[in-house]
This record gives sequence, structure tokens and C-alpha cells, in this order.
Amino acid sequence: MDKIILKPRREESLLRYHPWVFSGAIAQIVGHPAEGDLVSVCSADGKLLACGHYQIGSIAVRILSFDEDPTLPDFWERMLLRAYQLREAYGLAQNERTNCYRLVHGEGDGLPGLIVDYYNGVCVLQAHSVGMFRAKNAICEALKTVYGERLKAVYDKSSGTAPFKAGLDLVDGYLYKAPDFDEPSSCHTERSERISRDELIVLENGNKFLVNWQEGQKTGFFLDQRENRAAVGRLAAGRKVLNLFCYTGGFSIYALAGGAVHVDSVDSSQRAMDMVDRNVALNGFTPEQHTSYCADAIDFVKNVPDGAYDLIIVDPPAFAKHRGALKNALRAYQRLNAAAIAKVAPGGFVFTFSCSQVVDKEAFALAVFSAAAETGRSVRILDRLNQPADHSVNIYHPEGEYLKGLLLYVE
Repeated sequence: MDKIILKPRREESLLRYHPWVFSGAIAQIVGHPAEGDLVSVCSADGKLLACGHYQIGSIAVRILSFDEDPTLPDFWERMLLRAYQLREAYGLAQNERTNCYRLVHGEGDGLPGLIVDYYNGVCVLQAHSVGMFRAKNAICEALKTVYGERLKAVYDKSSGTAPFKAGLDLVDGYLYKAPDFDEPSSCHTERSERISRDELIVLENGNKFLVNWQEGQKTGFFLDQRENRAAVGRLAAGRKVLNLFCYTGGFSIYALAGGAVHVDSVDSSQRAMDMVDRNVALNGFTPEQHTSYCADAIDFVKNVPDGAYDLIIVDPPAFAKHRGALKNALRAYQRLNAAAIAKVAPGGFVFTFSCSQVVDKEAFALAVFSAAAETGRSVRILDRLNQPADHSVNIYHPEGEYLKGLLLYVE
């Protein structure tokens, strides 16, 4: 491997097992590593500290190992097996009521730059670094070993996440398909549950959802809201529910299953709203129980009558993807939450979220506090909401805790 030599006293973060090396900490690069190459990282006095993927940017190395050799042929298999065993220990793997989960969550599973989501036999891979993109075929082979005959396909969806570099073939497609994958029954016991090659039905806590990994956002479904969707289901009985930024209707289905008298789902994407309607029908609910609105969610909530909903879900996309957008994002969270808090019926609930990594818990809570104060209503925090266990956070990398939410009670 080529070698990265750090400046004096810049190894402290690595000694605390933080998985990033910033470019400003580097004193010397020995060799000529290409982006994505494995490099060793050494202290100023020559002590080997770690090794990882080299990249051009503020984060110069993403650490793969502090004590193992990632060049060994079984490295990927061992790392993916560790990730699988965690999901198995937590009760997600081989669960009769839930057959979709995140298998690899980047730094949380010791594999910075890699996301792998599992959908009942199909693994959807996203590389967020050149190194992981170049390793995708080795990762695919390791997935085949870990899952065995249960693995029906591996789909690479890195075109929107891997850094654009000359020479990278950033075209999404299958890395692997089992011989029977194109048969409608290959991923399900019933032929009717396989809709097309790039779409299938998964179970989450007993609820059915269509997932299209080719055309859908991210890997096809937002798996990080599983536990928060269940919380909505527990509070939905007898209530009229509004689901803002609904995407394919995850919160809506849980609310209906929980006994909501009616659910309105709102999203600006017509494709998403079409999928919501299909998911509603798939789970046996009727148009009398649910209405879809293809509209701007912020405009929609501002125009609803006061008290029209007993429970409102506010789950917008990331308003800030970098620190330069933080100030505007906080203003947007405040405006959106003020509208929801003002409109919910007395004695109602508001589930509100931020998935912006640069917005920390304190800043988000302050934005919601300011929103509540703006309305003048009595508001209590009943719970603080997070990402689930399969989106695990490396204790040495707190930046991995990106999803934060609040359950509010509004009088």
C-alpha cells in the first residue's frame, strides 16, 4: 500500500477510533495513490495506525480497519457477516413479520462509504466513495456467501451517490441475479406478490409495501423510520391523520392499520402518490379510509382548517445537506412545524423529524421550540425519536446519528 504520514499530534482522533482522516492532518503522501486505493495511515513517528480508502477531498481517508488487513481475501465476507449477525441478534434477520432491513450502515458497521439494504432476497447496494464503488463486485460475492440461497439478486444503485470520477462506470444495474430471479414467484410464496423484475412486496411489522429499487428514492424505501412508523400506529386509533411528505405512504399504512378513521397523504411527487394508492389497496384499505393529495406539503398544511387533524406527521427530506445551508434549513423547520402545531386539534399529536445530518438534536429541538412559541399553544415533548438499530451508530463516530425526531402533544 501507499502510505499517508500524519502531522505531529494529529493521530489523536485515530487513537480514539474515529474512522476519518482529514486532508489537513496529512504531512506527506508516500507513493501515488489513486482515488479509491487502499492506503496505510501512520503517525509522524512512523507507527502504523490504520488503513482505508484514499479519496480526494476534505475527508482524505475513510478507515476500514484499525487492526485487520483489508487486503485479505475473506475481509468483505467477515465484515458483512458481522453486520448480518448484529441484525440477527436484534431479531430482524429471518423475521416472519419483517423481511426488509439495512444490512450495512456505513461507519456504523465499520464500512465507511457503503450502504446495503435487504429487501426479502434482494440486496440494494449504494457506494458513497470511489473505494467502495471499486469494491462492489467483491462485496457482491461476499453477500452471496453470507445469504446463500436466500439471496436472489444484488442491485447496484450508486450512480447518484458515488463521486463522479472519470473512468467510473456509474450506471445502475444488477451485479448478480439468481437463475430464477426473473420468475414472478422467485422472491415470494405467491406469484401475485412479484410485480416486476425491479419491484416486489416486502413486509414490515406485518404491513405490506411495494419497493421499486430502480425508480424509487434512495434504495426504494425509507427503512430508517420503521420504529417511528410503529409508534404512529399505536396512537392512530380513532384519529384523523395527516401524513406530510408521505413518499410511498409508510406512516399512512401504519396509521390505517392502527385504526385511524381517515388518513390524508401529501407529497409533491405524483409517482410517489401512485405508489401510496397501490400500498393502501395492497393492505386492504378503501378509498373511504384514505385520500392522496399530490401537492406541496407546506402549502397544504397552511391551508387546512384549524383542528382538522388529530395526528400530523412531518417528515420532510433533508433541508440541509451541508453546513452552508444550515441557517436556511432551521428557518424552514421552524415554519413547517409552526404550521403543523397551529393546525392540529387540541389534544392532538405531532410527529416531527429531521434527517439532515448537519442539523443536530439541539438545533432541531430549538427550531421546534421556536415554532411552538410562535403559535402560543401549550406543547409537551412526549418522546425523542431516533433511527433504528439496523442504522447503527459507531460510538466513535457520532456523526452517524442523523435522524432525529420529536413526538409532541398539543393542547
